[in-house]
Amino acid sequence: MPFDEGAAVSAIIDAREAASEAGLRYVSDEAPGIGRRRVGKGFSYRQPQGGPVRDAATLRRIRALAIPPAWTQVWICPHPEGHIQATGRDQKGRKQYRYHPRWREVRDAAKYDHMVEFAHSLPAIRARVDADMRRPGLPGEKVLATVVHLLEATLIRVGNDDYARQNQSYGLTTLRHRHVAVEGTTLRFTFKGKSGKTWQLGLADRRVARIVRACQDLPGQELFQYRDAEGGLRDVTSADVNAYLREIAGRDVTAKDFRTWAGTVLAALALREYQRADSQAAAKRNLRAAIERVAARLGNTPAICRTCYIHPAILDCYLDGALAFEVEAEPELRDGTGRLRPEEAAVLALLLERLRGDRAAAGMTSATPRPACHVAAAWPRLGHGLR
Repeated sequence: MPFDEGAAVSAIIDAREAASEAGLRYVSDEAPGIGRRRVGKGFSYRQPQGGPVRDAATLRRIRALAIPPAWTQVWICPHPEGHIQATGRDQKGRKQYRYHPRWREVRDAAKYDHMVEFAHSLPAIRARVDADMRRPGLPGEKVLATVVHLLEATLIRVGNDDYARQNQSYGLTTLRHRHVAVEGTTLRFTFKGKSGKTWQLGLADRRVARIVRACQDLPGQELFQYRDAEGGLRDVTSADVNAYLREIAGRDVTAKDFRTWAGTVLAALALREYQRADSQAAAKRNLRAAIERVAARLGNTPAICRTCYIHPAILDCYLDGALAFEVEAEPELRDGTGRLRPEEAAVLALLLERLRGDRAAAGMTSATPRPACHVAAAWPRLGHGLR
């Protein structure tokens, strides 16, 4: 994809404004920073000007960052209010970051605002995916639409060429022919995913089975390929999938958004099964159990699932005792949501009310009642491939 300079500049301006609003300084590790040098079993730290760091508060801040000893090319922000506090390279050469706690809060808030935008985009995405999967032959749009459909149906990660090459761990765009068996209208996926976890899923879908079988008839080992305008074969990559999603959604949507949205809705459905807890301890036990169920579906650890894939409003509402459920979603929740499922429309309504309530409550001293969430439908609807 070509570099979008305008979008990049806009993103930097937005980040600067967000940092300023959080009382932080927007920084870059291209500017001079504090360096780290190994000395015996420990480290010494050098000022950008070259002198040793002796200030006790600065040394305490550096220790609190808990920068792994294995990191190389370590850069530490000389300003305690920098939005980035440190960067470095891990043992695999990947760039890693340590952020200021307030910046993490800003970033997380933006991420969950984005989830609401994604939910609003889902009807248009699903309509376009359905149309593209009906195209004749095996053009790129048809194969990309099939991958997006599978992102939702199975919750398999989109995949990364580096992980496939270095770790032999796979996602949808890096699957090989051997990872999928098609038997009639049923697909069976068996492969090693991220962190070495084995995925075994079954999916009954006549149309997808037909498309995947056509992909398997193409030469080569990569499962998802298509014919370009010249008749040549091209592999589908995660970048292709994300570009396709941005095009059909008309906004910045990525493959990961499907897993984050699914994790949030599945958490609401899991919590639906519990009676209202009679104590905070019981509520937290139920919360842990629900998160474990969602984590098992997503193939994550519970800690990662809670931090990265479930909107905190769902968990907060349950702990507050304000998460209520009805057999069916209220009719008004379906208005304007098109192809959103009833339980998705209910969760979206909760997030919108929660967002409005939090913004209205900013600066208010009195407690604001939390909205109830009316959620319906069966657990397996999202990511209905069986693990």
